Amino acid sequence: MELRHLQYFLMVAREGTISGAAAALHVSQPSLSRQMQDLERDLGVRLFERGSRRITLTEPGMRLRGRAEEIVDLVGRAETEFRVTAGTLAGEVRVAGGETPAMGLVADAIAVFKDAYPLVRFNLFSGNAEAVGERLDRGRADFGVFVGHADLSRFEFLQLPARDRWGVFMREDDPLTSLGSVSPDDLAGRSLVLSEQAGREMGTWFHRDLDDLDVVATYNLLYNAALLARRGVGYVISLEGIVDTSTGSGLAFRPLEPAVSADIFIAWKRYQSFSPAAEAFLAEIRRRWGA
Repeated sequence: MELRHLQYFLMVAREGTISGAAAALHVSQPSLSRQMQDLERDLGVRLFERGSRRITLTEPGMRLRGRAEEIVDLVGRAETEFRVTAGTLAGEVRVAGGETPAMGLVADAIAVFKDAYPLVRFNLFSGNAEAVGERLDRGRADFGVFVGHADLSRFEFLQLPARDRWGVFMREDDPLTSLGSVSPDDLAGRSLVLSEQAGREMGTWFHRDLDDLDVVATYNLLYNAALLARRGVGYVISLEGIVDTSTGSGLAFRPLEPAVSADIFIAWKRYQSFSPAAEAFLAEIRRRWGA
């Protein structure tokens, strides 16, 4: 199995047809079809369901797609890093992070770094703690920003000088907006929308098992959950400052009482072999927050 085969496979998966992929790759259709058959034979599995109009991936094909994307991505990064001429800092630094206003601190660090090294490019990925940790583990991110009680035992990390406040997002005309803060009793019997990783904090705050609550939906990023709050589907429990709650936005935010806050950490894989650009950004991180 060659890298070229994986690149061709990904193009077929994206285009959904051999003819479309062949045109995008500037190869002949018979040649591409033959190479995909060779790939299936080498792996000993069927990768495609070949319909009359479109090709879809089988279950092994979907698994290979994830692996192939990682392999092609890592090879591309390595090629970029080693094309850099001596004395020139360039390349890409990848930062994965959860939704938090504290990403503004990371953005400040990036802005200063870009002034010093204008040829360095940054790639940002947003996801929950599980997705961020997975990207670090697989080498698809150099740094990860974690919110709250994430398991950082396998990473090196620094705590950022910020804390996020948990609260409730609701319609701006909801009766609970008359309160300055929201208690567990205020939410008793009400429909809730919880993040997939809020279990530890919220279970302790409610003093109840989450299975005993009326959780009508879960989410991993707040934007779509906020749409549910605007439509009165449920009270969304999340961190302050991620979505707009100004007058006329359709949303209001009230903090939890007793108050619950979350620490913020920036982490990287232990014993990581960084690119020169990522190594330089780590030095900037340590300079800012190492103390």
